[in-house]
Amino acid sequence: MNTSATGGEPALAAQPFRIADATYEIVIVGGGTAGIAAATSLLARRPDLDIAIIDAADVHYYQPGWTMVGGGIFTPEETVRTMAAVMPAGVRWLKSHVAAFEPERHAVVLDDCRVVHYKQLIVCPGLKLDWDMIEGLSETLGRNGVTSNYQFQSAPRTWENVRALRSGRAIFTQPPMPIKCAGAPQKAMYLAADHWKKSGALNHIDIEFCNAGGVLFGVAAYVPALMEYIEAYGIQLRFNHNLVAVDGGARTATFVRTGADGAKDTVVKEFDMLHVVPPQTAPNFVRSSPLADAVGWVDVDPATLRHKSFENIFALGDVANTTNAKTAAAVRKQAPVVAHNVLAGLGKSADKRLHHYNGYGSCPLTVERGKIVLAEFLYGGKVAPTFPSWLIDGTRPSSLAWQLKQRVLPKLYWEGMLKGHEWLARLEQEH
Repeated sequence: MNTSATGGEPALAAQPFRIADATYEIVIVGGGTAGIAAATSLLARRPDLDIAIIDAADVHYYQPGWTMVGGGIFTPEETVRTMAAVMPAGVRWLKSHVAAFEPERHAVVLDDCRVVHYKQLIVCPGLKLDWDMIEGLSETLGRNGVTSNYQFQSAPRTWENVRALRSGRAIFTQPPMPIKCAGAPQKAMYLAADHWKKSGALNHIDIEFCNAGGVLFGVAAYVPALMEYIEAYGIQLRFNHNLVAVDGGARTATFVRTGADGAKDTVVKEFDMLHVVPPQTAPNFVRSSPLADAVGWVDVDPATLRHKSFENIFALGDVANTTNAKTAAAVRKQAPVVAHNVLAGLGKSADKRLHHYNGYGSCPLTVERGKIVLAEFLYGGKVAPTFPSWLIDGTRPSSLAWQLKQRVLPKLYWEGMLKGHEWLARLEQEH
């Protein structure tokens, strides 16, 4: 497909297919980062594959860019393209919602009762942002000083609220894990604090980070650098504080606080600005399916990403129950693994061995405008830097890492991952 370098509509835009029951070699549920990357990785190996992608969305988002929108660095338009513009040439796009999985008969049921059969299934519909789990949030999001970088429409409001606030209390929240990009809740906070510092307002603003968990960041090697910024900005850390309700009109946020002894009580805080990260779960149609584990995520082997019960089903991205960070960087490593293993399952790879994903994830923590702590790690929190320490020391703030985030990663995403280029994504074979 011939697409302009600036991300406009292709010369001949991909169109969704509206068909009766059908069978494909490979069916991919989800046309987000994971779905498109998996499809293009497959086609890079075997261009003749018969692939269908099921997704009802009209647009495709570069969600890692929303932190930068909320910090006034990117425009919202830089983070979105039409689904037609990113859909790989030759792939059948079924513009529909999935209603159910029937793995025993190798079938996916769509919401209009059509049935799509497959030889191999890849499940990657992302996760569900459950705004309604926080009482009153949906009614006030985008108003009354309440915002979130986790929503395309709200991310610009974050920057508006930051610029408008000159005094008062700003609260930034983080829900229980797992969530996509666990560093994003504090990225928003650091960029806001940096703006207030440079504009002379920081001494008049009380900043609180209310985290449902008990640590600042899950990989200890990066915490010292982050704590330097916490102290420099005067941020008050409130661990084990889970946001459960928002009253926008009264500008109050209600938290359930868990003490060291496990006892819980309720804390109500007033705010002038509130940046909320919603609780996150697997999509409903996944949670209720035979593919789900006990808490609703797709139950896969953490190395091969193959389902533990159904050998012709794989999952990647946010919906999988792997313990890696749910980030686009993880998908960059997962997509080639799934592509190879699916082809091995079809008997279309000369290498019959299964390949492994090592749990790689990356979180570029925007600690100030112009500097980033580049966290990179594997399963178990093992630090795994891509670059030598003399170039980028991920445990220290780096201006070069900022350039990577601002200038390189968006191009890597649009022109690399979504086009089947597996840069910095070496496969690891099963032993």
